[in-house]
Amino acid sequence: MKVAAMDVAGAFSTNYQEARAKFLQTAAAAGLALSSHAHPLKGVDGEDLAMDLAFEGNANSDCLLILSSACHGVEGYCGSGVQVFGLADPHWHEKVAASGIAVLYVHALNPHGFSFKRRVTHENVDLNRNFHDFTNPLPQNPAYASVHDIALPAQWPPTPENQAEVSNFIAKHGMPALQAALSGGQHSHADGVFFGGTAPTWSNTTIRQVLRDFGKNKRHLGWIDFHTGLGPSGHGERIHMDKEDDPASIDRARAWWGGGKDGNAATPITSFQDGSSSSAKLTGTMAVCAKQELPNVQLTAIAMEYGTQPMLAVLNALRGDHWAHRERLQGRTVATDLQATITQATWDAFYTQTPEWKAQIISQGRQAMFQAVDGLVSA
Repeated sequence: MKVAAMDVAGAFSTNYQEARAKFLQTAAAAGLALSSHAHPLKGVDGEDLAMDLAFEGNANSDCLLILSSACHGVEGYCGSGVQVFGLADPHWHEKVAASGIAVLYVHALNPHGFSFKRRVTHENVDLNRNFHDFTNPLPQNPAYASVHDIALPAQWPPTPENQAEVSNFIAKHGMPALQAALSGGQHSHADGVFFGGTAPTWSNTTIRQVLRDFGKNKRHLGWIDFHTGLGPSGHGERIHMDKEDDPASIDRARAWWGGGKDGNAATPITSFQDGSSSSAKLTGTMAVCAKQELPNVQLTAIAMEYGTQPMLAVLNALRGDHWAHRERLQGRTVATDLQATITQATWDAFYTQTPEWKAQIISQGRQAMFQAVDGLVSA
């Protein structure tokens, strides 16, 4: 196949419609097979929404690499850019063809959040906290209840009194405690932040179907899911995505992406299970569904987590977004200029629009993609 290389800036987009068009057009130009799962709702401008798929490589290979974006909607502006750049990279396509493996690009796991520049799904659910067996009791996060009213005050912007409450909590318990209480996931407050839901979301059931469709007869599955919002600006942290009780999986991840099984490398593999990651400990993460839908597959997976702003700024942006959502749920109107400010703050918290940041994202993402191919070949 012949594809035209793309510059870094050209791979990124300023809205969901543009990102989707670039993904579909670039994948088609590369000769890839395309398919889509239509979302039941429309986007912010009335546009169609979908989880779009592009498939490349040897369909008969027992090795599949998944590259996915927009698990957390607004974070798709980063992940989509990496996907589009890869689709326009002739050296990447040569790498895939020579390897004999298959690659599946999943564009916009959560297209609704992507379009509305929200992190959550249309159900107000954090998709990466939604993969539970909902017939059983759900994980409890009692710490969240103690900070819910602080996180979502009666008015926005927060009053000086509310800002003092947040500062006092951090002074008493520390910033990691606030991050853990808020971002660890909760199932008790449907209007709150990092809500994991009480039933599978559309995105949950759809990606499970995708795995069944493309993962059947596969023995080895590599997965890179692109995220933003944690860590130093522009740094791509490689966070292990598999279950904590599978040491062989993290050993493989370290061998593929970290430079060695000892983890002592320039790009170490971290884990929220052992406290080495910038992420709090999570439950209901997406990677578990791969083992559930494909029980015979050997999974090696990371979240590629790019830093943007300091943690408190990111949390404040999410607080504002959820405050505005709650206002609408309760039938109150959010002033147009205030909503625009809140949406911009959310976008800025998960997407840095500088050439330097974008170049870092592409460089590290491309490196991880090439390393994943080598890892699968040696699996």
